[in-house]
Amino acid sequence: MEYLIDYGLFLAKTATIVFAIILILGAIASAGQRQRKDGKKGSLKITELNSHYEDIRDDLRQEVLSKEEYKQLQKQEKKAEKAERKAEKQAVKQADSDAELAVERKPRTYVLNFKGNIGADAVASLREEITAVLSLAEISDSVMLRLESPGGMVHAYGLASSQLVRIKNQQIPLTICVDKVAASGGYMMACLADKLVAAPFSIIGSIGVLIQMPNFHRILKKNDVDFEMISAGEYKRTLSTFGEVTQKGRDKAQEDVESIHQIFKTWVKDYRPSIDIDKIATGETWLGTQAKERYMVDEIKTSDECILEACKTSDVFEVEYEFKKSLQEKLGNAASAVVDSLYNRFIAEPNNDKYQ
Repeated sequence: MEYLIDYGLFLAKTATIVFAIILILGAIASAGQRQRKDGKKGSLKITELNSHYEDIRDDLRQEVLSKEEYKQLQKQEKKAEKAERKAEKQAVKQADSDAELAVERKPRTYVLNFKGNIGADAVASLREEITAVLSLAEISDSVMLRLESPGGMVHAYGLASSQLVRIKNQQIPLTICVDKVAASGGYMMACLADKLVAAPFSIIGSIGVLIQMPNFHRILKKNDVDFEMISAGEYKRTLSTFGEVTQKGRDKAQEDVESIHQIFKTWVKDYRPSIDIDKIATGETWLGTQAKERYMVDEIKTSDECILEACKTSDVFEVEYEFKKSLQEKLGNAASAVVDSLYNRFIAEPNNDKYQ
């Protein structure tokens, strides 16, 4: 009898697991269908940074100041806000046209973010953000890009740079802030700024081009393994992982690298004519302060300082475009986050302790 009870419990557990799996698969399929029906690829996330920083300041004042001091400040601020709103209403009444209204409003600063990898994948969001901003921005407004990138593939960063050219073509002032690194393709983007700002210890430069790959031809030859590659065109493949590297192929690859490097140098010189391109286009990198001495950046400060300064005179909005993620992607990201957490907890953190 006890055996039958255990067996029944086992069947119940199995049925529950199977039912849960079916529900999950159904949810995944349903989510995929809903996503296909909805034509939107994603959505804009807008954050008003003026209010964000005011809230932070207010939280601190509430804790630090006495109740009397805090109440007095609140009264003064409310009085100033009331006067400002009254002035705005009067300006609206006196305005005779939409053009005059446009002149009266405060300028807006749109803050974008670009965190680059080898493939410059963030360009997918960047192009949507720029399209949205340019549909509304006027010459009195400005764009601020917080840029972080060690560089990557030429064509990917060429596209990312071309997106920033769209801002310049519409004559919207562009400030680019580098807090950590803008190297190689990252600097290709950064040099487009009307004002390029870098933190003191940020990494700037690496104006160079690199091709590298392992070659296993000698290993294959040693083990009597043939590698066949059929191509049309003399230089269709100059270097490959398994084929023999000939001097002719090596020379052609070097020629291509030199050609791309020259185009890169011309690009940087066109947008930052004050620099001595031959001295900085060596593939070297410099700290922000060193880069300023070479006229590679305009000012030494962090993006936080730039945003706080903008908040004094402008309405500042952070604009982020978020692509829709399927349930599969969400589950994958969750699993990846768990793996990263375990790695940091049991591998990275113990190793870091050695250097403290």
